[in-house]
Amino acid sequence: MNEEIKDLTPKQTVAELDKYIIGQNKAKRAVAIALRNRMRRLKLPEEIRDEIAPKNILMIGPTGVGKTEIARRLAKLSGAPFLKVEATKYTEVGYVGRDVESMIRDLMAVGYTMVKSEMQEKLREQAEKNTEESLLDLLLPGSNKKKTAATSAQPQNVSQASSGTTIILPSVSSTAPAEEHKVQNENDMSGTREKFRVMLRENKLEDKMVEVTISPSMGAPTFEFFAGGSNMEDIESAMSNISNMLMGGAKSKRKNVSIKEAREIIMAEQLDRMVDHDKVTDEAKQRVEQMGIIFIDEIDKVASRSDRGGGPDVSREGVQRDILPIVEGSKVSTKYGVVDTRHILFIAAGAFSVSKPSDLIPEFQGRFPLRVELEALHAEDFKRILLEPKNALTKQYAELLQTEGVKIEFLDEAIDRMSFLAADVNSKNENIGARRLHTIMEMLLEDISFNASEMGGETVKIDVAYVDERLKDIVQDQDLSRYIL
Repeated sequence: MNEEIKDLTPKQTVAELDKYIIGQNKAKRAVAIALRNRMRRLKLPEEIRDEIAPKNILMIGPTGVGKTEIARRLAKLSGAPFLKVEATKYTEVGYVGRDVESMIRDLMAVGYTMVKSEMQEKLREQAEKNTEESLLDLLLPGSNKKKTAATSAQPQNVSQASSGTTIILPSVSSTAPAEEHKVQNENDMSGTREKFRVMLRENKLEDKMVEVTISPSMGAPTFEFFAGGSNMEDIESAMSNISNMLMGGAKSKRKNVSIKEAREIIMAEQLDRMVDHDKVTDEAKQRVEQMGIIFIDEIDKVASRSDRGGGPDVSREGVQRDILPIVEGSKVSTKYGVVDTRHILFIAAGAFSVSKPSDLIPEFQGRFPLRVELEALHAEDFKRILLEPKNALTKQYAELLQTEGVKIEFLDEAIDRMSFLAADVNSKNENIGARRLHTIMEMLLEDISFNASEMGGETVKIDVAYVDERLKDIVQDQDLSRYIL
């Protein structure tokens, strides 16, 4: 488990989220408390710990106001396995499409990859040393004393006959000419190996071609049991794995590659060989069960409107009923083992512009007791989004163009104007929140981005006049403004 997160208070969590997300304090407080409660639960005695279930959250708000970003940043902050899914991609069990249990399998795969990467990072230093030795072996076969020690160091007075009988031979002087010549050759090879080692570290041999043996994946074979609603991709993948094992598995193959490519191939094999896959699976399973977060977007799209007639809708009420057992707590079979979902945190989100939260079936509503309404964004919010976050859009574009020697300076008046225009277009057309700023920035800097390679060393100041020249006509024209998506 991530030890640092245990000391992160709700106030500290909100402060971290404030670095990336503007406003939406209610939502930030709700997720911060949910995260802290998970840490509190882990400190309780085991008999009490199992009785405390996470309080799942339902976020309600228009698109582009930060619902997904809050959940993603929270997962990153906590080091928890995180999966974002869309409710509309799932169908009721028995129909063609993905069954809802596949989200748990996907989350477990995310957790496995996360833990494996962490463990490999700890082994990277040793793996780099091993990779360097392997590259030197490819460049200078037979120059590694450690590898040849077992075969070269034979007893001087003992020999094995073909029948297995031990024959005592006369001892030979260690100063014989042949032995001296052998020692001299070994010293020469050792010196050459060290010269090549220096050249490798200085990247002077990157283009030299060598032949490497590419081994099949070192991971242990895994099995997965599927429910009736599993899609064909999962089944085909499982059948392919079984077929490979029955036929003896994938075979090694030899390939001519450059030193640069060989380093990557050998490094990957070294890390895969050194990591303990059973330990990775156990840690990943524990982390998914105790800390996993699943963000279910577009939950409003599977809510059946109360005024809607007709029969049952496969992608609506049936999906909600299938999600219920997973949210309540069930055991789902994955290729890494059986995962208990009782303590996974579920965050559902939707705009609910057409339907209402009350259109969700009562049982589903009861599984998401915390409801948080996110506020629509206004001009002042857009201004803060352009300036304050660590990854603010203005900073991103300035850094991108700086790579070609073009310096961009956004004046305060230009920021005010862009913020006003984004809010204005949102009010007259579909309100897509902060995503409107992406298109405005692209249109604003289109000419500079296109000609940046010829503008090296120039400084461009973005003022109100520049913004109006690029955007004013389009924004004022009601028909053309629809294209500012």
